[in-house]
Amino acid sequence: MAVADASLSTRPEKSWYQKNKLAVTPWIFLAPAILFFVVYVIAPIFQSIWISFFEWDGLGDAEWVGMRNYVELMDDDRFYTSLKNNVLWLVLFMLAVPAGLAVALFLNQTVMGMRVYKSLFFFPFVISQVVVGLIFTWFYNPNFGIVGEIWSFFGASPPAILADEDLVTYGIIFAGLWPQIAYCMILYLTGLNNVAADQIEAGRLDGAKGWSMLWYVVLPQLKPATFIAIVVTVIGALRSFDMIAIMTQGGPYGSSNVLAYYMYETALSEYGYRMGYGSAIATVLFLIMLVYISFFLWRMYQDERGGR
Repeated sequence: MAVADASLSTRPEKSWYQKNKLAVTPWIFLAPAILFFVVYVIAPIFQSIWISFFEWDGLGDAEWVGMRNYVELMDDDRFYTSLKNNVLWLVLFMLAVPAGLAVALFLNQTVMGMRVYKSLFFFPFVISQVVVGLIFTWFYNPNFGIVGEIWSFFGASPPAILADEDLVTYGIIFAGLWPQIAYCMILYLTGLNNVAADQIEAGRLDGAKGWSMLWYVVLPQLKPATFIAIVVTVIGALRSFDMIAIMTQGGPYGSSNVLAYYMYETALSEYGYRMGYGSAIATVLFLIMLVYISFFLWRMYQDERGGR
């Protein structure tokens, strides 16, 4: 007995890491990603907010102006035009979610050649936004584009969509919907593969079919896919930049501007070099996105708590 006690007393005491190995190890692996996230995402956000309180051309000395950039925004007609267009993007871009669901339901069938159809619908997602913008710029051309050919076939004068202040934003949004629908379709196809077959059978036994089957049996199981689709679509609508830069550069006369492109035009283009004012626009855009993302995260948290 004395020998056993002596061996226990000579056993080395565990280090702090050994005692907390299970809790600490995940953070060691996460540390590089967290560091990059802080340096390249979090820090620039606060830096941009700080710069918004200055008047600065990016090279010389910065002059502290306080809230003057934000006060100027309140009287800027181009800012309100950009904000209105962002709201249009947000509302109309949400059509990608039900459209993606409809395409996914169509493709989720065992029909000969369905893989070919899936590839065709998936194609817009893998090509660059720049390419999408160029394609639709050609489509909308009233002289040789598809839209012009269709109008001419019916004997009508083709509209210059990208040169019309009333139509240009809708034309760009329609172009942006093409790849966004493909992305939502992929999310829903993945979700449909995880739909429980026993619940489908139970629904059929209870007489559910068509819309009732979709609404009461399928859609509740697609909540995670729907959440991701909505969040990604909202973010895509609010940070829309590529399509405007390629198709119109904010024209005609700034009528197709959105906040992201107006920020670039003000701060970085040859018309601007007003870093403080551009940062103020970026801060407003960030706050709008923060409200939407926080709301959806709160809803997800509530759903998770309710499901326990």
